[in-house]
Amino acid sequence: MQRVSEASVAVLNELGTLDPTFDLRQIGLGLLLTVEIEPDDDETVIARMTNRVLTLRCFDGPQGALSQSIQEIHGEILSIPQPLTSLHHPATGRPRLVAEDTDDEHASLMWIRFDEALRSGNVPVYEGRYGARMRIGSVADAPLQLTLIAD
Repeated sequence: MQRVSEASVAVLNELGTLDPTFDLRQIGLGLLLTVEIEPDDDETVIARMTNRVLTLRCFDGPQGALSQSIQEIHGEILSIPQPLTSLHHPATGRPRLVAEDTDDEHASLMWIRFDEALRSGNVPVYEGRYGARMRIGSVADAPLQLTLIAD
């Protein structure tokens, strides 16, 4: 999760150019989320993570630094699905990242439900495209980046 003053996402096609079937998504002040779904994530995890994102006081307000949530500032969210990956260390050669999404249907469905839950908190949520190559741009609003874990 990155606090941003603006962010955008475009989807690329097989040729590496902009996909004409996907309109550029842009937000102003808000949060850029890269969402990674674990194989055992369920509705309980989605509810817990939604509450954390919507209520975390990570924006400055009249009460001082880090005193307001995304809901309180009427901010926006850009949600980007992140494939589940790990670092593979072969016996010889260089380490490499390996995609581990064994159930794309589950991960896609949980990501969609997470975004719907965020919207139910009266926060506009814009999305990338699950499984697509995307070009993501952002302007960070201070060096505030957090990793939220479902535990």
